[in-house]
Amino acid sequence: MIAIVDYNMGNLASVQNAFAKLGCQTVVESNPQKFHEYEKLILPGVGAFGDAMEHLRERDMVEAIKAFAQRGKPMLGICLGMQLLFESSEEFGEYEGLGLIKGKVKHFDTIKFDEPLKVPHMGWNRMFTKEHPLFKNLDDEHYLYFVHTYHVVCANEDDIIGETFYGYKFTSAVAHKNIMGIQPHPEKSHKNGLHILENFINL
Repeated sequence: MIAIVDYNMGNLASVQNAFAKLGCQTVVESNPQKFHEYEKLILPGVGAFGDAMEHLRERDMVEAIKAFAQRGKPMLGICLGMQLLFESSEEFGEYEGLGLIKGKVKHFDTIKFDEPLKVPHMGWNRMFTKEHPLFKNLDDEHYLYFVHTYHVVCANEDDIIGETFYGYKFTSAVAHKNIMGIQPHPEKSHKNGLHILENFINL
């Protein structure tokens, strides 16, 4: 069984519907004491990093998510959920993250180009992937749907499994042991996005 973490900052229905299209039953879970009962965990997220971490703390979810990760069970962060996996973010200040993957979240560098880079980065873009079970039977280059103004910067290059070009190359997918994250929205990315979710189901 897969749990989708409900901390009042995610597009829960669309994520759950995407799994339903694949014939996979999921549970939208708001009780952190039950996280350990599930085989896999999805951490979605839409909004600001600092607000998201505050919501997780208010609901006593921070330690429960960390404990789940330590058990070695597969966990997937989506969009903001991926960013929360990191140590810190500079979004509207300096905020501490879950610290499950080393690195930080930074704003797109918008001023080093002939014309300012428009943010948020929104729409369809290619992801260039490394070999990983999450991308099994996908082309090395495939289009996915993005909406974000900040991106992760990994401390360890080995944790990078996907990259995308928007003004410059940035990390768009990560994996550290059982902990994975993708910046685009698979639930909005049609066939390719559903394929990634199906690969997560089959881990």
